Amino acid sequence: LNFFGFTREPFGSDIEIGHILETQEVRAVSDRFDYAVRLGAIGLVTGEVGSGKSTALRFALSRLHPSEYRPLWVTASSGSILEFYRQLTNELEVETNTFSRAVLLRVIRSQILDLATKSKQKPVLVIDEASLLRIAVYAELHTLTQFEADSKPYLPIILVGQNNLVDLLGYRTSVPLASRVVARYHLQGVTRQDMDSYLQHHLKIAGISQPLFSEPAVTAIQQGSGGLLRRANHLARGALIAAAHEKIQLVSAEHVRIASTELV
Repeated sequence: LNFFGFTREPFGSDIEIGHILETQEVRAVSDRFDYAVRLGAIGLVTGEVGSGKSTALRFALSRLHPSEYRPLWVTASSGSILEFYRQLTNELEVETNTFSRAVLLRVIRSQILDLATKSKQKPVLVIDEASLLRIAVYAELHTLTQFEADSKPYLPIILVGQNNLVDLLGYRTSVPLASRVVARYHLQGVTRQDMDSYLQHHLKIAGISQPLFSEPAVTAIQQGSGGLLRRANHLARGALIAAAHEKIQLVSAEHVRIASTELV
């Protein structure tokens, strides 16, 4: 921090909404998110670990007016549908001690209906790590969206997970849920050109306007990360540390290589 003159920790995960780089992929996720929410349907966002799924969803959610929408964020587990329902009741701030699946479903549906009709807030359910959900959960999840003989789309759902999420929705028991999907997007690793823009953007956030990464270093970060942003952050930060240790102001490809030896 002192050597380069950063005003904050560079390449951190705690980036503010206003500092998220609005890339083509972030906009693509946001557009499909808006479309699914507007229809009260289901959208899918997939990508490898560290590809920027959660960041893109944070950006999309930030565009919802807080007085009009009520985001519900659930991080999935490999537990039963009962465990998922209890997670959702906690997100809805409903206290219940029941372990009855039917009762929990009734409570959740009642809360969703109250939000939509009485509070005039549109609930939006985001299920992160949805690829961890059991097939049995997918078989029942669509029941949350059925109101007034399936004529009122009160609960849009955004499923976020790794690439096998699409495969899970291909099972016969998942068809009722999959049939409600209206949009999906798969986040790819960023290109060499986009990586350059990404690194410069994060340097600027941390208070540095001049380039600190040489062209070979940017290439090394892009190749070493496979374009995945979380790993790119680790490589960039580690390379800066290696360069500062040597009292060198411009990060080289060798500094990136040194940083890579610290990562799994």
